[in-house]
Amino acid sequence: MRSTLDIPAQKGVGFLGGYHWGLAMLYSKLERPGRGSARGQRRELSEAVVRQAVVILSSYRRWIGSDLLPPQKSPDALAQSLFDAPFVVISHGTEEDPVLNYGNRTALTLWELSWEEFTKMPSRSTAEPMEQAERARLLDEVSRKGFMEGYQGVRISKTGRRFRVEKAVVWNLVDGQDRCRGQAATFSRWTYL
Repeated sequence: MRSTLDIPAQKGVGFLGGYHWGLAMLYSKLERPGRGSARGQRRELSEAVVRQAVVILSSYRRWIGSDLLPPQKSPDALAQSLFDAPFVVISHGTEEDPVLNYGNRTALTLWELSWEEFTKMPSRSTAEPMEQAERARLLDEVSRKGFMEGYQGVRISKTGRRFRVEKAVVWNLVDGQDRCRGQAATFSRWTYL
């Protein structure tokens, strides 16, 4: 069994509360496996990934009413903290068959995938075929309500390792112009089956 600590609620305005969406994003460094680098080598985090982290965190605050992470000094620091968080954070886009577009280090480790593999994978592939109908029902409900807390379900890694997600929060992603940008999920507890 593997589980991490529960995600603490961070109250207060924090970095995102007053951050203007139009500001140019800076680049950051992160440690992640990927194309063109050895596992663990430092690589630059793209502007798009920094923007995605900001959308994930600001949407969480909008729907849940608290911050997922403590306030940070910059978008770069925020994105780095999200990537390094000891809990899972994933998101997918708005395609007909949504594709994952973000997974932090904990998620990549849990699903046993590189960044490049993870961000090319249809979101439905995180669950076994028999679990996909329940997953689709959950995402439809989140689309209507904005978020859901306390979700539990079975997921599967690249190598076939099954694990039960516990107490997940799933929410809609919206940008600064209130356009839908997909959905995200976070959880800090899972059990290998």
